[in-house]
Amino acid sequence: MPKVSPELLSILRCPVTGSPLEQDGEDLVSTAAAPSGEKVRYAIQDGIPLLLPPELLAAANAAASDQHDAGLHDGLRHA
Repeated sequence: MPKVSPELLSILRCPVTGSPLEQDGEDLVSTAAAPSGEKVRYAIQDGIPLLLPPELLAAANAAASDQHDAGLHDGLRHA
């Protein structure tokens, strides 16, 4: 499990709520609830907290997948 240092945790804030973050397993979790009433969870990937709100993270992942797929198709056309 990637562990975020206490020094880094002391300065990180949830971009949705502005609250401090706590580590919960392999995620960081806001200490205050979002407008939805739930605490926001952020993944840690390769030791780096991904502090994108969930809806933006989904969009970023979809865009990256689209770019990857487009690159594959472009490469096949030129082969």
